[in-house]
Amino acid sequence: MVQDPLSLLDALMVAMSGFIIVFIMLALLWGIIIVISRAVAGVERRPASAAASAPVPEAARMAAPAPAAAVPPAAPQVVLEGISETEAACVMAIVSHETGIPIDQLVFKSIKAV
Repeated sequence: MVQDPLSLLDALMVAMSGFIIVFIMLALLWGIIIVISRAVAGVERRPASAAASAPVPEAARMAAPAPAAAVPPAAPQVVLEGISETEAACVMAIVSHETGIPIDQLVFKSIKAV
């Protein structure tokens, strides 16, 4: 029962059918991943929107205190030792420029002349 080896055309057909099966399975997996990700995103969004849209009783609205206005934190005072305010401002600007950090995000506790 010895069979002849595959001809070139038969070998190409087997290879092409393998490629086609692999790409069909990849497309199927891609579709399954999209469906699952949309389902999970829908489940994650649903509890938050349900809690936000729940009606609040009138008595609870009347008794609830008004939200306090956001008070910006007071700017910390910089201790200057042997340096003027103008020189300190220049030092702060240089540090901000050299580090690339905006000056409102930097916190200076003290500046001392050396």
